[in-house]
Amino acid sequence: MEEHLRAVPSELEIIKQDFERRNAELEKKMEQMEEEKMNLRLDADVQKLEAERLRKGKTKAGEDLDSLKTDYKKLRLLIRTVGLGKTSEQWREEIREEKNKVDSWERRFQEVQTRNEILKKSLSEKQKEKGELENRVTELE
Repeated sequence: MEEHLRAVPSELEIIKQDFERRNAELEKKMEQMEEEKMNLRLDADVQKLEAERLRKGKTKAGEDLDSLKTDYKKLRLLIRTVGLGKTSEQWREEIREEKNKVDSWERRFQEVQTRNEILKKSLSEKQKEKGELENRVTELE
């Protein structure tokens, strides 16, 4: 009977084992949360870099647009000042060429404007995602 009593763990031992098991579970959960926190910080850093890249792209698109406008104005001035003494057929041909150039510049201008809008939208989305990630990081902390 004495051997049988020794084999049955006491209530204190059962509570101790339960506590140790629960403590191990909580430690594992804490490690997982720390890892998730680190991953979220990395994600936030990536989002910041992406947002900065988009801002630079937007700035470059704006500079390209300004450059196109300047080139267009110079081209129009050049059209007005060059080519005196040409025949009507030469003028018609030059006008056709210049219209094609204008159309090309206008298409490029539209492309730059479209790209600029896309960049604005993407930047806005990235900033929203960044805010959400920062909120999650704050919640996790």
